[in-house]
Amino acid sequence: MKNGIIYIKIAVNLVIFVLGLLFAVFILPKILGFFMPFVIGWIISVIANPLVKFLEKKVKILRKHSSAIIIIVVIVAIVGVFYALISLIVREAMQLIGDLPNIYKSIEQQLNEVSDRLQGVYALLPAGLKNVVDGMNVNISEYGSKLMSDDNFPSISQAGTYARNIIEVLLMAIITVLSAYFFIAERDNISQNLKKFVPKTIIKSYALIMDNFKTAVGGYFKAQFKIMIIIMLILFIGFELLKVDYSFLLALGIAFLDFLPFFGTGAVIWPWALVELFTGNYLKAVLLLAVYLVCQIVKQVLQPKMVGDSIGINPFATLIFMFIGYRFMSVLGMIIGIPIGMVLVKFYQLGMFDRVIRGFKIIIHDINEFRKF
Repeated sequence: MKNGIIYIKIAVNLVIFVLGLLFAVFILPKILGFFMPFVIGWIISVIANPLVKFLEKKVKILRKHSSAIIIIVVIVAIVGVFYALISLIVREAMQLIGDLPNIYKSIEQQLNEVSDRLQGVYALLPAGLKNVVDGMNVNISEYGSKLMSDDNFPSISQAGTYARNIIEVLLMAIITVLSAYFFIAERDNISQNLKKFVPKTIIKSYALIMDNFKTAVGGYFKAQFKIMIIIMLILFIGFELLKVDYSFLLALGIAFLDFLPFFGTGAVIWPWALVELFTGNYLKAVLLLAVYLVCQIVKQVLQPKMVGDSIGINPFATLIFMFIGYRFMSVLGMIIGIPIGMVLVKFYQLGMFDRVIRGFKIIIHDINEFRKF
């Protein structure tokens, strides 16, 4: 009878764990997506609330008034920065789209020059490896032709669809700003009402989750974004000195690639430098490698100080969480998979999965004992 009760408890804990896991993986993302303006408004309120408290203590103005002032200031600052960045990116992107035929011809010409210079090496390759190289060349040519086709450019009807979405974007922006204001101005009332209706165990679990989430994910992303911005500035300055076209767009793209786990600036700089080397642009190749080395040195110096021990998981576990995130949400999953993994590791260290693990150990022990004769 006693063992039966233990098994029931184990089964209940396991069912709750599985249901919670399914909810977090399949239902919670849809709920957050449905209420996305309120989620963004809550994030803005988290950023603005410390300044609101400062104004309350130092300036002695009412919370509702200070909330409105701070939210307006934060929104204006964010919109101003994003407008400047997006306008620059859009301008360079439009120039890049218009210049794609010339870029494609230039790349094709460079690859042909590299191919001519490597003919001696190509002749020495085994037949199987020659087939692989030939297949790569065919795939590159087909991909370039497909990229240059008119099907990849938006039509007039698609442009009209984008224009019609502006009204929805404006509506979502208004809801986001209003929700941010209410999250700050009515913070105490919202907190008190939640405490009345939500069980204490859930509130305690939420507080534990949020504390660890802010420590692990917040610290990780804050450090990585700082490093990404610094790398982007180094690349931008280097490309400007090298007189590379679309320097800002390239710097932003390579810095974002560097932000992704197990990737880096070398994924673009090294092939680029090799092509320049084989086409006879030795100075440009050396300077590109110099830019790469500067990025690596700066990253190696800053990353331990900024990130520190915030990751808290070994490289193999990092690779696993990155892969799982990619399988669920593609590139975005690669980015958020690691911080989510950090939170799970932290929860494991805090003992949140102890009941489930202990239950599995009891079941496995009893099965092994039952098998003995």
